[in-house]
Amino acid sequence: MALLFIPLYIKFLGIEAYGLIGIFITLQALFLLLDMGLGATVNREMARLSALPGKAREMRDLVRSMEFVYWFIAAGIGLAVTILSPYIARYWIRPDQLSPEAVQQAMLIMGLAIAVQWPVSFYSGGLMGLQRQVLLNAVNSTIATFRWCGAVLILWLVSPTIYAFFVWQIIVSVFHVLTMWVFLWRSLPKSLNKPSFRGRLLLGVWRFAVGMSGISILGTLLTQTDKIILSKMLPLEMFGYYTLAWMVASTLYRLIGPLFIAVYPRLTQLVSLRDEDNLKQLYHKACQLMSVLILPVTAIVAFFAYEILLLWTQSPTTAENAHVLVGILIAGTALNGLMNMPYALQLAHGWTRLAFYVNLFAVIGLVPMTILMAWHYGAVGAAIVWFVLNTVYVFVAIQFMHRRLLVSEKRSWYIKDIGFPLVVAFATAGAGRLLINDAMSQTMMVSLLVVISGLTLLLTMAITPATREFIVGKLIQYRAT
Repeated sequence: MALLFIPLYIKFLGIEAYGLIGIFITLQALFLLLDMGLGATVNREMARLSALPGKAREMRDLVRSMEFVYWFIAAGIGLAVTILSPYIARYWIRPDQLSPEAVQQAMLIMGLAIAVQWPVSFYSGGLMGLQRQVLLNAVNSTIATFRWCGAVLILWLVSPTIYAFFVWQIIVSVFHVLTMWVFLWRSLPKSLNKPSFRGRLLLGVWRFAVGMSGISILGTLLTQTDKIILSKMLPLEMFGYYTLAWMVASTLYRLIGPLFIAVYPRLTQLVSLRDEDNLKQLYHKACQLMSVLILPVTAIVAFFAYEILLLWTQSPTTAENAHVLVGILIAGTALNGLMNMPYALQLAHGWTRLAFYVNLFAVIGLVPMTILMAWHYGAVGAAIVWFVLNTVYVFVAIQFMHRRLLVSEKRSWYIKDIGFPLVVAFATAGAGRLLINDAMSQTMMVSLLVVISGLTLLLTMAITPATREFIVGKLIQYRAT
């Protein structure tokens, strides 16, 4: 939904005001630094405790204890943005058309929207750990419809201003957080005791929470440092194009996230049960499914970024300014997505040290590299840093992980899980690129893109063992009936 309505947001607000939405998204991500690993911890603990008998009271008390901490931090977030808003508006952001006063007012409303929305990640983590993914996705899909479709209606029928946009975000966020609160508590097992704050339970999970906090802080810096730097170095208009490109690239996480959510709790349970054989099978199937989900999409968007942006926005200027950024950023995001299942395996074992140190070394190099590349090559330079960073991540982190976990499975991961689908997806989309030319009508271009996309997906599924076996099994079952 967020991606679908971007052209309308730009039409109603202008590219500069859309740049403020980019600031809003960046701040939301930055404040995840204050999560302190609690979201991932409640996910893991709900999955672990739900596999053990007689843990209903402990589960409810743990949620109440962590919930209290989360809401306390949310209040601090709102206060922090209120205090910092005049400084951000006057000394950091570089608007050409919007006044500093208008930017400051938008920042104040933005701060309240972020504070109200922030606890949603905690309640989502609890529902994930309880394996209520269907419920969670149903709620998120409904909220997304109200949030993004409703924002367009507000801008169209009420007021085409950035203030109206953020006020609507606050209204939807209040409804979202209340809905998640109700569903999490109703999903917890019943207990005769009223849930209460117990500091001892927080101390019991502190080690994992601290490790996750370190990973979360570094991970947030990895994904948001470029935007922090570019929001200062680039004019707000160009930052708007970079934000647009990032929104396109980050839609891959709409494919990555649900699979991670579904698999991670089950991996945790298998680790708790010491079921090595099923753990290995699930790990490889999940890695292969991740490849099939994201690599065909990545290949198509990377090779046809200009055509897709032009068809989508109907703006040659937008397509020209953003298509190279989209291609580079989505390739880097895909590599990042391929590492999600290995990361889930590490968390299922309670091993946070590897991800922490890999991210630490990456952050140390990221800031000077981003500044240097952005100074010489602008937004494209920063996008290249993201791609290089994730390429190194794929080749380094897996080497260390498979020395400790599923020791004999590294070769299979590189070749079967990601190698075959990656080569086939990009070879097919690359061959299809030769068929597109500027003289084509939009109808012909759309038709070819649909055919090339479908062929890329089918060939990638056919070359990947898990999906190929699934397809063959269904065909045999169909013939038997």
